[in-house]
Amino acid sequence: MRFGIGLLTILLALGLAGCQEQENPTGATRENATSESTPSDSKGAAAREAASEDDLVVDTVTTGLNVPWEMRFLPTGDLLVTERTGRVLRIALPGGEQVPVGQIDVTAVGESGLLGFDLDPEFPDQPYVYAAYTYSNRGSTANRLSRFTLEEDSLGEEKVLLDGIPAARIHDGSRVAFGPDGYLWMTMGEGGRSSLAQDRASLAGKVLRVDREGRPAPENPFGTSVFTWGHRNPQGLAFHPQTGQAFVTEHGPSENDEINGLVAGENYGWPLVGGVTGAEEFHDPIYTWTPTIAPADASFYTSDLIPGWQGSFLFVTLKEQDLRRLEPADEQFTGVSDEQVLFDGSFGRLRALAVDEQGTLYLATSNRDGRGNPTSDDDRILRVRPK
Repeated sequence: MRFGIGLLTILLALGLAGCQEQENPTGATRENATSESTPSDSKGAAAREAASEDDLVVDTVTTGLNVPWEMRFLPTGDLLVTERTGRVLRIALPGGEQVPVGQIDVTAVGESGLLGFDLDPEFPDQPYVYAAYTYSNRGSTANRLSRFTLEEDSLGEEKVLLDGIPAARIHDGSRVAFGPDGYLWMTMGEGGRSSLAQDRASLAGKVLRVDREGRPAPENPFGTSVFTWGHRNPQGLAFHPQTGQAFVTEHGPSENDEINGLVAGENYGWPLVGGVTGAEEFHDPIYTWTPTIAPADASFYTSDLIPGWQGSFLFVTLKEQDLRRLEPADEQFTGVSDEQVLFDGSFGRLRALAVDEQGTLYLATSNRDGRGNPTSDDDRILRVRPK
């Protein structure tokens, strides 16, 4: 009888622990892939030294957008913004006036549409912008990467660089950004067909690296556009300011959202494994979240404008509706020593971020994407500065 009571006590204790985990106010348990210690939350030591919400002021730059996906700064200091429905806008700063630039013919259904977007590193001398988007083709859909001219607030001629990438209502990715190596990087989801992530002949479920003409970078590991494989749905892409290494945020199914440091030719496991496994054939993430938080756009913060943030990895989340700041555990960002959660639920779903030359942070909401609760002025671009 004493054995039965003891077993019941253990089961009850485990049940209570599970309930507490589900009621975590940030919506996720945090796991450090490189340390046995559990990083603290926004009340931790590192977070106390860094600016908190009370040290920041947030104002609205512009309103009435429809699922903004990407924000890039023009040489003038204005923002170039894309919407998933295909519209491209220039947002004049600081006032926020919206100036139409062009409309790309996209298929915006579910998670598809106009996605990642970047300017040529020599813009405006090389007046090009690069975009990933979904289009319809004979009753089906596909994703492509194209280059457009952009002159005098007018989006012009298109040249298709990569085409026929599998698309779907879900898991289209995609971020597009030039790396410090001068090549164009593109993250692609597996389009809801998980097996494609393990098929190196497919461009779905991969991170791609190409030149300005869409040709594979000469140093790519397989002689193709593929740089890494085994990805589910990477929606953030940022480059380490010292090492130049690429890092992605990646959506898991119901567990193991990930931050991954990319190494040429490595397999990141989906759908065979998720999270930290220690298996030699797969590259482990440096950080994971279970339950999922839906991490999106990311950037390394290199400015000293916001106290204590310099060197941090910033990203926004859709499901948990917040901004997160990770404190790297070392100079190479092989682990995380602290996590800070800011603006939790204050503005709804957040998909994009950008940091200007002074260190002012801009955030874009994604409340009109079919999964949010839009207010009368959504979607918005918000400006975050120290008080």
